[in-house]
Amino acid sequence: MTAITDALGYRPFDCDNHYYEPVDAFTRYLNPAHAERCVEWVNIGKRQFPVVAGQLWRGVANPTFDPVAPPGAMHDYFRGNPDGRQPWEFLAERGPIAAEYRDRDARIARMDEQGLEAIWMFPTLGVLFEELLKHDPQAVGLSFTAFNTWLHEDWGYAYKNRIFAAPYLTLADLDWACIELQRVAELGAKVIVMRPAAPTTANGQLPPFDQMFDPFWKMVVDADITVVIHAGDSGYSSNGYAADAFSGQFSGGWKPTIKTFAIERAAADFVISSVFAKMFDRFPGLRMATVENGSGYLRDSLVKLDQTHKKMPGYFDEHPADTLRSNWWVNPFWEDDVTELVDLMGADRVIFGSDWPHIEGLPDPLGYVAQTAHFDVDTQRKILLDNVSVLTGR
Repeated sequence: MTAITDALGYRPFDCDNHYYEPVDAFTRYLNPAHAERCVEWVNIGKRQFPVVAGQLWRGVANPTFDPVAPPGAMHDYFRGNPDGRQPWEFLAERGPIAAEYRDRDARIARMDEQGLEAIWMFPTLGVLFEELLKHDPQAVGLSFTAFNTWLHEDWGYAYKNRIFAAPYLTLADLDWACIELQRVAELGAKVIVMRPAAPTTANGQLPPFDQMFDPFWKMVVDADITVVIHAGDSGYSSNGYAADAFSGQFSGGWKPTIKTFAIERAAADFVISSVFAKMFDRFPGLRMATVENGSGYLRDSLVKLDQTHKKMPGYFDEHPADTLRSNWWVNPFWEDDVTELVDLMGADRVIFGSDWPHIEGLPDPLGYVAQTAHFDVDTQRKILLDNVSVLTGR
């Protein structure tokens, strides 16, 4: 226990932690015959870079993550940049990759030092590659079967009932999705992750809540698994206002662009579409969470749901805003207004996540506790521990 957890009387459950993938995360269990369609690695100078679907990918400056910037390196930047530093100045410090970024027992030891009870764990590179593979749905399945097999071997899906590493699922190929869901469920997965995007299938792009995908969603409910949409490359176009490459967020010498809003746009579209499609009428037991997508879009979304309800009397079986509040759990950016989010969603639907050890996350996960100190003890505990514990079946 730490001084913070001593004061709380419990250890929080962090819903947003990450690993840094080794270079063989996509290739260790991939048949080499499929490498050119999926993921390979090449040496360029002193660095290695992935080649995805035959295209060199430079979306991350050093995708081996060794060396890597420390956790929360850009904390002050996202907190409002009080010292007026340039963004790249925050990344000058780099060091060798730490054991806890790739080893589950080292991570458990680090969690004990941090005062964390448990974590959900998500990819770093893994949430970026579906967009690059989407033209070949079979390659998507091959790649993520290999990835999920690596994930289970190195991390486990519920290691010591404390590290819950989420297998990556996609609806690009419905048959594959159902087979892979059954496989990871049998291996103990409690949570799965997908990108907030309309999948590209062999017949083109379709909404994720199209009734053709109902067999998959029924299996999710039957398996008692929580579905997380996590920030990644959702393939959103800037419609000419900015470069659409993943690394285009600060293109032109760190010039700000509307690319910075793509994460919230993708999450808002996914969340609202689930309500418009009456997804939770068909599957009332479906639990969905949005992680590292922020919460700033929710106030306007709830207003628009109310307006739609009034414009289309009789379409919804209940008020669509109530449907959203009943079936979605929201992890705000750590710099978002958590008080506003509790007012909008209710204390039962807010979950704490630190994004550790990413550079845009918190240097210390329990640094977030201070942002919940003004709540009553029951509300604070729901945000820090109880809500995500329920979603995980702990």
